[in-house]
Amino acid sequence: MRIIDLRSDTVTKPSPGMRKAMAEAEVGDDVFEGDPTVKRLEETVARLLGHESALFVPSGTMANQIALRMLTRPGDEVICEVGAHIINYEVAAASALSGIQLSSIDIPGGILTPEAVEPKIRPENIHHPNTSVLALENTHNRAGGNVYPLETISSLRVLAESRGLKYYLDGARVWNAAAYIGVPITEITSGFDAVSVCFSKGLGAPIGSAVVSSKENIKTARRIRKMFGGGMRQVGIIAAGALYALENNLERLIDDHRRAKELALNLAESGLFDLDTERVLTNIVVVNLKSPVSESDFCAALEARGLLLVPFGRGRIRAVAHLDIDDNAIREASEIIIDVARSYS
Repeated sequence: MRIIDLRSDTVTKPSPGMRKAMAEAEVGDDVFEGDPTVKRLEETVARLLGHESALFVPSGTMANQIALRMLTRPGDEVICEVGAHIINYEVAAASALSGIQLSSIDIPGGILTPEAVEPKIRPENIHHPNTSVLALENTHNRAGGNVYPLETISSLRVLAESRGLKYYLDGARVWNAAAYIGVPITEITSGFDAVSVCFSKGLGAPIGSAVVSSKENIKTARRIRKMFGGGMRQVGIIAAGALYALENNLERLIDDHRRAKELALNLAESGLFDLDTERVLTNIVVVNLKSPVSESDFCAALEARGLLLVPFGRGRIRAVAHLDIDDNAIREASEIIIDVARSYS
């Protein structure tokens, strides 16, 4: 039975070209800053995102946690949106590793605004934690791949600067945000104090993320990476996969967006789901079930038909388009989801 895997854009397999690049990569010891392929990747991603320096790390969670540690002191507070990855999917690492707390704002669509953020910035008081960082997530996973407008990013930066906050971007899928808006990625990323990006989601590399910031901050981040157990040796083998992804897989992200929109339109047309197709902007589709069935049971029924999706909260499931999914797979997935929903109606 053919398996169509729409659980995440992390499930992609390296292409033959990527495997070849990885097999032929020049390597050295990265803890000693001696891996030439890693250096080339770090220089490339820093330049692409409009920052001075970058650090290659194993995962997006480590990238976020290194950046938060770098930008804060124990006892500080970070403002984020309630559905943010750093508060939902990182095992309370901010408090466990860095002694900081996250102050969340619940806002429709997951997009923070200056009006929502300003009241959460604490005044200086001996009884209060120090509000030190404003953190955004773009695109926003739990908000269905929603994208921050450029003017909102700019206005939040002005607020952060005026109140003495560091400005951080969890940009695991910021490549998708830039592709959706149709601008050079620096227009999104250059104004932040630090940004993390992922190579193993939409870009299709098997492993890896990066933190970008100033040279001085990345010097600190390198020490934190070692402290967190993220120092790697001959890691140019996987850095080569990330470089290949940057060189070959950025322009095709709009294909994932088109396919996600097609899936959403197909499901909405059936009338069996609660789904706002206008909010499907990038490669993530969040579907609200109308059927009297749990999200786990619905996904199990899909799996029995060869389609993999994930439960995404009460009565919700998520599908993510990626480079291993073609038009035929989207059509077949649509048919299976609709057929299973009909069986419960």
